[in-house]
Amino acid sequence: MTIQPTSAKQETLQILIVGDCMMGRGVDQALKRYPPEFPWGDTLPLFHSADVRICNLECVLSDRGEPWSEYEKAFHFRSAAKNIASLTAAGINLVSIANNHVLDYGYDALLQMLEVLDQARIIHSGAGANLTQASQIARYQIHGWRLGLLAFTDNEAPWEATSQRSGTFYMPVTPQDPRAQRLLDIVRGRTDLDVLIVSAHWGSNWGYAPPEEHIQFAHALVDAGADIVFGHSSHVFRGIEFYKNRPILYSAGNFVDDYAIDPVERNDQSFIFLVELNEKDGPTCLRLHPTMIEYCQARLARETEAKSIADKMQKLCIPLGTLTRWDQEQRLLEVGANIAEMRSRR
Repeated sequence: MTIQPTSAKQETLQILIVGDCMMGRGVDQALKRYPPEFPWGDTLPLFHSADVRICNLECVLSDRGEPWSEYEKAFHFRSAAKNIASLTAAGINLVSIANNHVLDYGYDALLQMLEVLDQARIIHSGAGANLTQASQIARYQIHGWRLGLLAFTDNEAPWEATSQRSGTFYMPVTPQDPRAQRLLDIVRGRTDLDVLIVSAHWGSNWGYAPPEEHIQFAHALVDAGADIVFGHSSHVFRGIEFYKNRPILYSAGNFVDDYAIDPVERNDQSFIFLVELNEKDGPTCLRLHPTMIEYCQARLARETEAKSIADKMQKLCIPLGTLTRWDQEQRLLEVGANIAEMRSRR
């Protein structure tokens, strides 16, 4: 599904990205008592000010199915189909659904979610009724810009979609694997797009440092033509790299969930990632607003905690050669290859 542009092409575009949004369990229960806007807390004005909004949907939106039982799985995340209203309340335009929870309630639940997303005109990538659907670039047009989202995961190999079976766009993070070559070929074929975002639900749930294989694979994606690499799966955020002037978010962390909080690897901390693009140069900078999760709800981090979260990101960016600057007045972290040039464009 493609939404047609409503105006001539804007010179600049702002894309809002947040990490894992797990709307099941406690969040699903909260949405029986609170309005659809509840999970987003006081972050909604930032959502509404962006041109485009993207997240990883870390659950299945469905009223169908039973918990996956073909092999042992510890966690099953499902949110009622009516909770699509929460995504529309935040203005979510595109979602990644290539992850290790999209089939938690089986194939019927996944197929219902695809229908629900389509009815809400929310573009999705990474899972489908067969491999062709699961591996398609989802296309979205706004303000004259042509955007694409291509999502894959290296989690849950048995959920790999085939020509005859629903599932995810499963991808070993190994450039030599024939499936990885298929992915890179799809990226190379993105010539009719202004911006291609590749979403990667990869690796384990923990660890602040990106694995070396993620770095190599992300570079291969950019070399093939990706403009933004949007990583997630780890419950904590990771450093950001600019490779060939293209941003790589190795992990955006968690944005909304009901998880227990690890006191060392703080899975309740993350950011709203605002990617600014211009027609000439593509992605030019990122502005990060620190966030917290509290009682199944996202919120903007307060002054002291915001600085602490930003400090952690700054340290994680150093090994990746990325420049950062904390703006105390606006309580945001500027991230980019050239901070001075970023500020001059404000």
